[in-house]
Formats: sequence, C-alpha cells, structure tokens
Amino acid sequence: MAKEPNSKLQDIISHCKEYGFVFQSSEIYDGLQAVYDYGQMGAELKKNIKDYWWYSMTRMHDNIVGIDAAIFMHPTVWKASGHVDNFNDPMIDNRDSKKRYRVDHLIEAHAAMLDEAAGKELISKMEALLAADDFAGLKQLIDDNGIKCDISGTGYWTDIRQFNLMFDTQMGSTSTEEDDKVYLRPETAQGIFVNFLNVQKTGRMKIPFGIAQVGKAFRNEIVARGFIFRMREFEQMEMQYFIKPGTQKEWYEYWKETRIKWHKTLGIPAEQYNFHNHVKLAHYADAACDIEYNFPDWGFKEVEGIHSRTDFDLSRHQEYSKKKLTYFDTEENKHYVPYVIETSIGLDRTVMMVLSEAYEEQDLSTAEKQDSRVVLKFAPHLAPIKLAVLPLTKKDGLPDVAKQLMDECRPHFKCFYEEKDTIGKRYRRQDAIGTPFCVTIDHQTLEDKTVTMRHRDSMEQERIPLDKVKDMVLEKIKQF
Repeated sequence: MAKEPNSKLQDIISHCKEYGFVFQSSEIYDGLQAVYDYGQMGAELKKNIKDYWWYSMTRMHDNIVGIDAAIFMHPTVWKASGHVDNFNDPMIDNRDSKKRYRVDHLIEAHAAMLDEAAGKELISKMEALLAADDFAGLKQLIDDNGIKCDISGTGYWTDIRQFNLMFDTQMGSTSTEEDDKVYLRPETAQGIFVNFLNVQKTGRMKIPFGIAQVGKAFRNEIVARGFIFRMREFEQMEMQYFIKPGTQKEWYEYWKETRIKWHKTLGIPAEQYNFHNHVKLAHYADAACDIEYNFPDWGFKEVEGIHSRTDFDLSRHQEYSKKKLTYFDTEENKHYVPYVIETSIGLDRTVMMVLSEAYEEQDLSTAEKQDSRVVLKFAPHLAPIKLAVLPLTKKDGLPDVAKQLMDECRPHFKCFYEEKDTIGKRYRRQDAIGTPFCVTIDHQTLEDKTVTMRHRDSMEQERIPLDKVKDMVLEKIKQF
C-alpha cells in the first residue's frame, strides 16, 4: 500500500517490522502477497490473545469444551455446508490494467474519498444491491459514480461475476480425478459440526452447550489487502453454542452482550466498538451482526461475527452423511436437531486491533530538550513481555542479582534481560515493544534489597522491595 500522509496504519506496519512483530512471508524472495509471518514479539502477542480467548471460553464456562479438528476434511463436508455452491464473492476486472477487484472493496475505497454523507449513501446503496444479488445494479452503481481502477485510471470494467474462494488440492500421490479433490478449510466451524455427536456423547453434554476451537483457515482472496486484516492464510477462534430450537433469539442477544464485554477487557474503550447488523444474511442464518473496531485510517471494520445459524449445519450434514445428528432432550422426552449460535473472531484481526489501539507516538519535549517516544500500551496480560530486568551496569555484582530475579520470575511470566546501552535507551526499547514494567537493579539494591520499578504508560518510577517484584507483576497481569 502506498504511504499516505499522516497514515497511522503505515506507521504501525513499519513498527511491526522494525520490532519483530510481523514480517512479510518469504521476504527474501520478494514476499508472497497477503501472507505474513509473526516474529518473536508478534508470536507472543498472538499466543497471549489466543490463550486469553481459550481461557475465557473453556475455563470460565462449565458447559463449553474445546476441540482441535483437522484442516483436511471429507470433500462432501463442503458440499453439505454450502461452500462449494455459495462461498463466492462478486468480482470485477478492469479491462485495461487486467486487475481484479472485489466489488465491495472497490466501492468502499471510493466511498472513503467522498464526504461523510455521500460516502454513507453510496455504501447504503451498495449493501442493498448486494443483498438482492443485483450484479447489473452494482455495475451501474460503479459506472454512475465514475469509479476508476487505481492502476489504469480508467473505468473500462467487465461485468460482475462470482468467484469461489476455496483452495483445493488432491489427496494421494497419483490423484488426478475430481473425486480425489480435497479443500483447505475456509472456516473452522465445520470441524465442530461434524464432531457434534462425538463431543456430546463422550462429554455427556446437555443442551445448551458449546464447542470451541482455534485453528487455521484458508481463503483465496483475490483482493487481499490491509496487512494482517485480510490474509489468505489466517487463524480463527470460533465457538458454536448448541441450543433448543425456539430459544435462539435470547441466546443470540446473550452472546452479543457476552462477547462485547470480553472485547472491552482487551484494554480498548467502548467507543472504539460498534455493532453492525447484516443487511444480507448468509444462507444459514436468521440473525447476524458484526462487532466492529474503529481502525486507524479505515474506520469501523469487522473483527468478530455473531450468527444465529438455526439448524442448517447439523441438518445438512445429517442429510448428506445419512447419519442421525439429533439430541435427545430428557426434559422434553424427544429428539431434535439443535439450533446453533456462533461466535467467530479473527485472531489475526484481533492482533491488528490490539496493535492499533496500543500504538502511540508521544512528544516528550521540554523547554530544555527535544524528546519523543513510540509506545505500545498493551493491556498488561496481553503484552509479549511482562517484565524487563535491567542491571544498571555490567559489574559490581549487579548482573548476578538481576539474573537471580529473572530465575525467580521466568516460570510465571515472560521476562527479558538486557544490560547493553544506557538505561534510558533500554527503557525506550521496552516502550516500543509494549513491556509494561521495567525493574532496574542498581547499587542501592546491594545495600537495602530494593529496586526501581518503572511503569510504561506513566513512566513513573517507584522504589519497591526486590522480593516483592514477582508478586506485584503477577497482580498487575491478572486477566480481567
């Protein structure tokens, strides 16, 4: 993406590369478009978010359990789910540049350049046409608004058509027939649905109950842009909640409220979130909404979807597999196919959301000197490193005391040790990777067993007993 003036997003992307959060995949070979690798800091951040979601879902709910389903599944799974026939996006090509665009992205990009009222009107018209599958109307909307290709600068467009987003491959060393085709899963949900009875019976689960999963998914996005917001290989955190038919409205509202509460524990203010109700419902849903975050430069974009999926999935798999996928309700004394409420959050999008909210450039200049810093204000329980242990000098036994503190703390949380450069430079490096606490071991430590604890956000320093460091950090990084 071309750098825009005062683009906070571009600054965040550059910061992620410089400090080991996210790298372009296969960068030494000029990269692979819309595929990214997490560096040492990004991997820790991502794992912390993943673990926190898993903790919130499976440990804090007695009736939700987790599974880990395989990426490869029987190809009929995707026929039953509707992905083979319906997992499409409307696309359009520019005849001059040969560049392909997803229609909604093309129109949204144009709307972003208009004033607020005109932009909202254009988006509203687009959503109505998408809901009606009116491709001729969408093409006319593009023409009427003079929307041009950003490469050729022309509006010489093809007709709009659907494009399936699933990656396929063949299973077996000599597989060439269509019957041998398998897919890289485009979502993790189907692995939960096909294991519904396995989990219900072995866990003796009673309705209502949930099955959670974190896993990779793959989509052949033709227009994949926006850093780690939209990638071809990504990770989802999904929970399918199985309920009695007829109760879906109350459970849908329950999970909307529950999920937005969780988001607010990420250290993000309520005003940065928005609920967006779907205009066009997916083929399986009777209600659906997105939790959106106000991203820098973009505005509100989806990070999590909440869907009332009815009994579509289990009914379809029952039909295609010829296996009964019903639940016997002892209170009702009857069998039925459960309805499902889904919560599906993009792990990579959540990483990007947390980074976007945490990133801050601060001018610390005074009348005496110019100064500034870049700081990542992560919620302490999400920060890649919780504590930096910094001996003031490399001599006089200070490193020995520092390493003893490291040994005490490292079994409980991620720590970092550094003795190079001035203490000020070391503080700045820790600010840049979001470490909430730094402890400096100095000569006074040798005398009275106290250390200087520095707090990232306020930059305030306090003197505390050496033997209280571990407990203080543990208290501060407790999950909400």
